[in-house]
Amino acid sequence: MYKPYSNRRNFLKTSVLLGTGIFLNPLDLFSASVKTAYTVGDIMDLFISKVPNAPFSPTVDTLKSGNRDQRVTGIITTMFATLTVIRKAIELNANFIIVHEPTFYNHLDETDWLKNDPVYQFKADLLNQHGIAVWRNHDYVHRLQVDGVQKGVVDELGWNAYYKQNAVLNLPETTLGNLISHIKEKMGVPALRYVGDLSQSASKILLLPGAIGGRRQIELLMKEKPDVLICGESPEWETPEYVRNANEMGEELGLIVIGHSASEEGGSEFMKNWLEEHVPGVPVTHFPSGNSLQVK
Repeated sequence: MYKPYSNRRNFLKTSVLLGTGIFLNPLDLFSASVKTAYTVGDIMDLFISKVPNAPFSPTVDTLKSGNRDQRVTGIITTMFATLTVIRKAIELNANFIIVHEPTFYNHLDETDWLKNDPVYQFKADLLNQHGIAVWRNHDYVHRLQVDGVQKGVVDELGWNAYYKQNAVLNLPETTLGNLISHIKEKMGVPALRYVGDLSQSASKILLLPGAIGGRRQIELLMKEKPDVLICGESPEWETPEYVRNANEMGEELGLIVIGHSASEEGGSEFMKNWLEEHVPGVPVTHFPSGNSLQVK
């Protein structure tokens, strides 16, 4: 449809540029405003700028390899920088991996105790040889105004209609057994651990991906009084024992333990979507690292 005002505006804009002796293709007027060359530091700083009260210290959200000044050729988002993930990055010419969990087997990614270990050395050498930067985005993504990991998990489970930006969801009434089947199907998890009666009714859900600690899980059970707690993991002598005792005294309380990796992988999918929206022009791939523990 002919739009005279729009065409006149574009003509005047081009005429002004021609009057300066500079010629721009009309497409350049758009592309000039879109940054396509980003460094690792640019992307880190951009994400952190969206987090309330950030930056903060201390934090585990630091570079584990590479440097802030390297230009990004592509990004992979995932839970863990496994060797399989690193090799996928090499295949895709992606030199920036954004992970949610540690790279070197401890929360702070301390490596002094590993310096003579061949497994650590192999991994560190592979990253260095291919110039791959690894940034852990754990504290910051959890502290977005809406927790990015929790939002990603809700998306994965298809529960957006019941999500009110906190850990409590009120689902249509179902059973503990049906919840387990739904999670297995949506998350591709072959088996789940649980406590409770599979036939018990379930509507009010407390969703706590990852591992926030048994005491915090129990404190939230006491406060929210849900039908079922869904978590990533918990020490067996803490929350699982509390839930078992609750059932032994006659309460109906369910616990579903997904596993840490699967319970938070949705957060890495969230990160991919965020990057595609805020960092245009950079190829981004979500490549799940999967679970290190298998079931038989």
